Amino acid sequence: MKIFSYNVNGIRAAIKKGFIQWLEKYNPDVICLQEIKANKDQLDIELFNEIGYKYNYWFSANKKGYSGVAILSKYKPLKINYGTGIDHMDFEGRNLRLDFENFSVMSLYLPSGTNIKRLEYKFKYMQEFYNYVMELKKTVPNLIICGDYNICHEAIDIHDPVRNAKVSGFLPEERLWISKFINLGFVDSYRYLNSEPHHYSWWSYRANSRLNNKGWRIDYNMVSETLKTCIESSYILDQIVHSDHCPIGVELKF
Repeated sequence: MKIFSYNVNGIRAAIKKGFIQWLEKYNPDVICLQEIKANKDQLDIELFNEIGYKYNYWFSANKKGYSGVAILSKYKPLKINYGTGIDHMDFEGRNLRLDFENFSVMSLYLPSGTNIKRLEYKFKYMQEFYNYVMELKKTVPNLIICGDYNICHEAIDIHDPVRNAKVSGFLPEERLWISKFINLGFVDSYRYLNSEPHHYSWWSYRANSRLNNKGWRIDYNMVSETLKTCIESSYILDQIVHSDHCPIGVELKF
């Protein structure tokens, strides 16, 4: 089972840059999208159906052109779960989960802390999402949470850990939260199999950051410990350029 995660920074813009052709070529079984910035009725769904993703689910923010997540699948899920049931999270379209026979996949778009108000909201979301997942794992143990967490975990995950130590996305409190989240019973699938530095999933559009590989690894495929032995490979597709993020993948054998 090949599962991808990709913050597309606007699905309509990504489609114009060749997203559909790329998706057909790389052919994941399931792909979780974040920051779709569109409602389903603004998209030509037949584009996805034609390349095998006839099971595609969209959970948009109430605010048009903002946030939103989706999951495209080649296989029919047993159940589709829109949101978390927590109003402020669901208002911004940040969580969507598909349940399959052997596992469940969630597309997550955790808020960024772009200013003081949003940073306060980010911490609120982090705490409530942690509690939500802690309860969820009691009934959905084989959970894979893919998405943009907007947090670098360790110094190896960011190009300049010293200068960014007081920047949202690499604050001590955020990094501690990732550690606590993993301790709920998850495996950072990329770091589980890859220990090399200088591999990132997001680059600022400023100052030729991508060209100079001045990036951040803020996108994760977190796999429940119960599925750890199923992980065969995990990778970052950093040559793919439809967005300021790049896709990440994990492959599991059941």
